Amino acid sequence: MKILIAEDDSTSRLLLQTTLKQWGHEVIVTVDGQQAYDILLAEAPPNLAIFDWMMPHLDGIEVCRKAREEAQLEHLYVIMLTTRGTKDDIAEALQAGADDYLNKPFDRKEMQARIQVGKRVLDLQIALTDRVRALEESIKREKHLQGLLPICSYCKKIRDDQNYWQQVERYVETRADVSFSHSICPECYEIKVKPELEAFQAEIDANKDSPDSHSH
Repeated sequence: MKILIAEDDSTSRLLLQTTLKQWGHEVIVTVDGQQAYDILLAEAPPNLAIFDWMMPHLDGIEVCRKAREEAQLEHLYVIMLTTRGTKDDIAEALQAGADDYLNKPFDRKEMQARIQVGKRVLDLQIALTDRVRALEESIKREKHLQGLLPICSYCKKIRDDQNYWQQVERYVETRADVSFSHSICPECYEIKVKPELEAFQAEIDANKDSPDSHSH
């Protein structure tokens, strides 16, 4: 997983970077809040970030607040890492938009567990977003099948939005998650198919009884 670190203390930054890489994560390192915010606004930003609270230019709380105002960062999972650990501090961090909170110096096992929780939350959020998007697409397709449809009185073709005429099954297949298996209804069988079969059978019988057929 791609993880962003924003930490101005070189020792803490190196320790955190080394630990995350040992766990197999791709790590992007920044040394202040402004750099971190710029990375988040760039193309394909990390979905998980670990912010130090006290940093130059923008502190962790400010980065968190600004990130929550960006629609493209809706899935960003933020862990605040700091020496400040009072109840008021924790409340302030969470109200600013942090998802989790860890005290310095961090415990490796606890950090790993918090990151795993973050990954599970992100996976659920992304899966939910995909389901919502699929549902919206399904609703759009269904809307294409609603309303008044121009249909030819003779051949029964339907006119689409681009003024092209299509067979009914082709029109529906391109606008809904369906396909057609052709068959014959009982009414059509009695009206069209059965008379054709009877006529064909009568022609065969007539050919059998003709003089030419007996002469061979």
